[in-house]
Amino acid sequence: MTLRAAAPSAARRAKHCRSAAGTPSLGHTAPGAVAILVAAVLLIVPGAAGANPAAHWHPDMRAARRYVNHREGDIAFAVIDQRGRFYGYRAATTAPAASVFKVMLLTSFLRMRHDRGLSRKDRDLLAPMIRRSDSTAATTVRDIVGRRRIERLARVAGMRDFRYRWVWGESRTSPRDQVRFMDHLMSFIPPEHRPYARYLLSHVIRSQRWGIGGVVPCGWRLYLKGGWGSGSGRVDHQVALLRRGRRRVAFTLFTQFDPDHAYGKKTLRGLARRLLAGLGPASCGP
Repeated sequence: MTLRAAAPSAARRAKHCRSAAGTPSLGHTAPGAVAILVAAVLLIVPGAAGANPAAHWHPDMRAARRYVNHREGDIAFAVIDQRGRFYGYRAATTAPAASVFKVMLLTSFLRMRHDRGLSRKDRDLLAPMIRRSDSTAATTVRDIVGRRRIERLARVAGMRDFRYRWVWGESRTSPRDQVRFMDHLMSFIPPEHRPYARYLLSHVIRSQRWGIGGVVPCGWRLYLKGGWGSGSGRVDHQVALLRRGRRRVAFTLFTQFDPDHAYGKKTLRGLARRLLAGLGPASCGP
């Protein structure tokens, strides 16, 4: 029914209400009283308005900063919430990318294959590079795509702090560069290759899903890549994208100079847990 067709009916009802004698009963309530009753119900009944608290979520930066102040190492991080708002702590700080660089390698390779499908050989390189963090495969992919494609991707993604190094793990980048990259990751990948990229990043092997991988709220899908300095604690990083329907949240967590890898993993988990608080119910992570 259109608004024009409904108007006469509404006018007749209003006229009838004005001409009725006596006090309105529950079966014949004046429009103003109806509005008051509806407002009262919305105030009394939780969720009556259909509001979803997580829809108004933002990262708990205060709790995250307090936590960082009690941890060893050099920590920096950035978050983009589901409304596209950016939050950062020392977010322009650069560090060796380590294996989070492999997401850029994956994206550069898929962009190179924009006009055709992936061969079995292509998949045999990309899958272990992302799912198991195979560095030999990453070096082969780097040799195939070359420096120019990687630096072109950095420019397209608007990275301000990225600096390429031939030893790819030593390439420098920052949380603010990587969080914006992850937030818009699929827009940089040809549409025909997006399902495969999502599959790889959501199927990182269990032993490498530490940190944020253990505190993801139920109902959210995690796309993840970690980077670490051969277990030394030199760097322990994670880049991540969480999706639930059309909502998405991007994270980049960087640590440097941790006492060891175990300590760095614990820092990332504690930091992620505080930043994610309120986004959903208890973790479904490993």
